[in-house]
Amino acid sequence: QVQLAESGGGLVQAGGSLRLSCAASGITFSINTMGWYRQAPGKQRELVARITSGGSTNYADSVKGRFTISRDNAKNTVNLQMNNLKPEDTAVYYCGNPIRGYWGQGTQVTVSS
Repeated sequence: QVQLAESGGGLVQAGGSLRLSCAASGITFSINTMGWYRQAPGKQRELVARITSGGSTNYADSVKGRFTISRDNAKNTVNLQMNNLKPEDTAVYYCGNPIRGYWGQGTQVTVSS
């Protein structure tokens, strides 16, 4: 059974930082591209950052230079370090692989101005 469990969300002031973590089980984690996605109220889910099995990364333009995605294949985790957060980063953040249909339950990130 595939399970992705996100943690690390919360309430932070603008300019602050948060680190999200996603622990995976039930999949061969090391061969999977993993991503962080977010969905704000009334908006579609969008890609935030993605990391391939080989460690290549790509980011949404809106988060470049502020967010960093990383993975630890030994621990089956994928992380998202978020710095200089802005109110427009407020959303539910999900880790997953949409091609394979893997999704976590999401973690709320709220950035106050």
